[in-house]
Amino acid sequence: MKNLYLTTLALAVAGSMTFADSHSVVRLGTEGAYPPYNFLNDDGEVDGFEREVGDEVCARAELTCEWVTNEWDSIIPNLVSGNYDVIIAGMSITDERDEVIDFSQGYTQPDPSAYLAMSADVDLAGGVVAAQTGTIQAAFIASTGATLLEFATPDETVAAVKAGEADAVLADKSFLQPIADADGEVMLLEQEELIGGGVGLGVRESDGELLATLDAAITSMKEDGTLNALIEKWGVGEQF
Repeated sequence: MKNLYLTTLALAVAGSMTFADSHSVVRLGTEGAYPPYNFLNDDGEVDGFEREVGDEVCARAELTCEWVTNEWDSIIPNLVSGNYDVIIAGMSITDERDEVIDFSQGYTQPDPSAYLAMSADVDLAGGVVAAQTGTIQAAFIASTGATLLEFATPDETVAAVKAGEADAVLADKSFLQPIADADGEVMLLEQEELIGGGVGLGVRESDGELLATLDAAITSMKEDGTLNALIEKWGVGEQF
């Protein structure tokens, strides 16, 4: 079994070197507004869990990568149109998205979605719940009896709750927990939702070679514990 794994890894590395030789730069597209997954630091550079994951994936795959930021609501169309080559933006793997692009294996487990509100007695079933446009949380709310209020950015969803426009916001718990810890006006509710199939890298359906290269790098990060160490560092869910 060990020899089989080493042979498979060697073939994957060989494939990644071939891809690297034929592609000078691989552009990584992210939102830069969804901590701890991705955000812009004080120097205006992409930072966070996915910055470290992306840099490590590129190093292991021997790819030269550069970071590109893009608004969330157009992040898939602009991948397809060629503005960048990989989406690494806290994007959950879903069947609907998989019809348009291809996903790598997950580099996080499914993260519980949590509700942030001003009080514990809000009406989640019949109230107004905010979510970022195009997310698994927005789709989930739309399937319930609640009224969905969508915003372009995650920060706007939180602002809507604080302004009284929405009763609660539904988002990844790892995004909302630091906000609840730092802001005494809001709180996380006990109710959580487990939706989505984990977070993966997105690529164009025509880029099968690139996808195999990225998958091999993620596999090696799982095997040696590097990915689990980053998951623990940034608090983005359960380890593999």
